[in-house]
Amino acid sequence: MESCVKYFKYFITAAAFVGSFQCNLLYLANYPEGSREYVPKPSEYFLPFKEVTLTTSDNVKIRIYVIQQEHNAHERPTILFCHGNAGNMGHCLPIAQRLYNYPICKCNVVMLSYRGYGFSEGSPSEKGLKIDAQTVLNYIKSHEVFQHTKVVVYGQSLGGAVSIDLVSKNEDKVSGLIVENTFLSIPKLLPHVIPPLRHFTFFCTQKWESEKAIQNLKHIPILFLLGECDELIPKEHVNRLYELVNTEGGKDIKSFQFGTHADTVAQPDYFESIGRFLTKITT
Repeated sequence: MESCVKYFKYFITAAAFVGSFQCNLLYLANYPEGSREYVPKPSEYFLPFKEVTLTTSDNVKIRIYVIQQEHNAHERPTILFCHGNAGNMGHCLPIAQRLYNYPICKCNVVMLSYRGYGFSEGSPSEKGLKIDAQTVLNYIKSHEVFQHTKVVVYGQSLGGAVSIDLVSKNEDKVSGLIVENTFLSIPKLLPHVIPPLRHFTFFCTQKWESEKAIQNLKHIPILFLLGECDELIPKEHVNRLYELVNTEGGKDIKSFQFGTHADTVAQPDYFESIGRFLTKITT
């Protein structure tokens, strides 16, 4: 009887996954609790900013933060920051603060909450998030200051997949790519994250096939950031992405021995690694 109950639970999980709840299972826009009701503001971190609402090509209104250097903004790189699966852009402001203030970085930062996240309208999906990222890049490239800067796309976890896809379609519009603790594809990640679904990955409609998209990159420099103790995404995914890409701009991978999925960003030499990468691009 116990085994029957176990397999029934697996069946229910699989049925929900292949049905209309797949996006709800994959995109954690409501986690942590309150993420749709409260979005921290850059002013809480003493950052100058504008909150802008953009309308996407499919008529969804998304929110972004525009954090511009107060001096010599046109000479500094501009980071398009794509956050991870949970929370909203406000939860990533401690990272933006370092990118903005840290002497070796001194970046302009543009952040977005994907559709269905934070105060952005709509519901998340692979197609939708790709449109959102393109909308923000288009905004940057039409901005009176940022259009003259070196644009670097930077994404963590799911944001890494968003970033890889975006840059694969806009390589001529950006100067660099930074990805942290991201994955080859959703079907290849699911068996590790949700083992009961390992036999149902062929039903997956949300694919995020970064392993294919990254092979389209031919010219820009890429920095991979890898937490060796990532308990969510096996480190083999990042290592394989590194192996797959062949770009004239060069590629580098920085491993952090004690970095987990959530705290790789807090490891020593993290922002120094980003700063060194940015220095190569801007000099």
